[in-house]
Amino acid sequence: MFKFAPYILKTLWGHRGRTLLTVLGTAVAMFVFCFVSSVQSGLDDLLSRREAEQVLIAFQANKFCPFTSHLREDYAEKIAKLDGVREVVPIQVFTNNCRASLDVVVFYGVPPQKLRGVRDFNLTQGSWEEFERNTETAIVGRAVAERRKSKGLQVGKSHTVGSLSPTIVGIFESDNPAEENYIYTHLSYIQRRQAEDGTSDLQGTVTQFEIHLQPGLDSKKVADLCEQIDAMSKGWPELTDTRPKGVFQQKSLGDLTELIRLLFYLGIACVGLVIVLVATTTFMAVQDRVQEHAILQTIGFSGFRIFRLVLVESVLLSLAGGILGGGSALAILAWKKMAVGAEAVTIAFLPSYGLAGTALVVALVTGVLAGMVPAWTAARAEIVPSLRQA
Repeated sequence: MFKFAPYILKTLWGHRGRTLLTVLGTAVAMFVFCFVSSVQSGLDDLLSRREAEQVLIAFQANKFCPFTSHLREDYAEKIAKLDGVREVVPIQVFTNNCRASLDVVVFYGVPPQKLRGVRDFNLTQGSWEEFERNTETAIVGRAVAERRKSKGLQVGKSHTVGSLSPTIVGIFESDNPAEENYIYTHLSYIQRRQAEDGTSDLQGTVTQFEIHLQPGLDSKKVADLCEQIDAMSKGWPELTDTRPKGVFQQKSLGDLTELIRLLFYLGIACVGLVIVLVATTTFMAVQDRVQEHAILQTIGFSGFRIFRLVLVESVLLSLAGGILGGGSALAILAWKKMAVGAEAVTIAFLPSYGLAGTALVVALVTGVLAGMVPAWTAARAEIVPSLRQA
């Protein structure tokens, strides 16, 4: 078929307006497909990580937003004594928006001596020592740093979000894309600032406890530990609601999770749109060239060869749109470092080589499906009636 490439390309260029519109329409559909797939990939990555099952989150019972959960910091010592618990990290959470948002900024206030033991960060700029030494400082995830660069976020300068204005002393990257959407500061810093502006009733309180378990615990032991912590809290002023981290994140995201799941059908609809669009264009091209195909048959072209010529045209249209739309989507996602969050839990949009490969395969398959019927129609056309058409 390679020797007929000039003929196929000339055919497409002969109707360049129709070809261009088809490619652009396909590109738009594939652009949406890649965006939908990237946020779905981010959600799946967030919920499938090992810590989703091997780390517990203890939150105040019957509370739904970080601003409303207040547990005493000293509960961590009691939880740490339970069998199977390796480390308990008290965390004070501050966010600029509890609702679903594309511009959510989440601060995690954590004791610095515990942070390095429970997070695998690679500091690309700045100094850990400076962060540990100065309680008025913060380290920022790479994704947040990229998104807020235009708002003045840079190492060595303070950055204000709400009532917090820590000095940024480092930017980190992580193998967990969601982590790169957080800002880590000192626990005492957020406690002090919230007490000063009246958003917290007491110092010495935290939003939640992150409970890291001993390796090798099975799901039953994990469930038992959740029940033990909640049962123990019945003797405290505040009750806890303890869940595996993945379950906690899914609950925090709430309806947003269901919305992302539903977006799968939007992606399928986009693929269907590509099939209809390319099939329509290919049908129009076949109708315009009825006599031409008949002449090809008279000089020795078989019906199967004509079938392949038309099918290749369809595939080329679909692939061109797929490369343009998919490439644009992946470039924007990689550049903007987008994320969506709710209740201080973020989902990173994940561009990847796997997603690029999926987009190309989808474009190829849709091109084949779209071209099958027009190609079959062209291959089965009778020579004499076709030559008689004006």
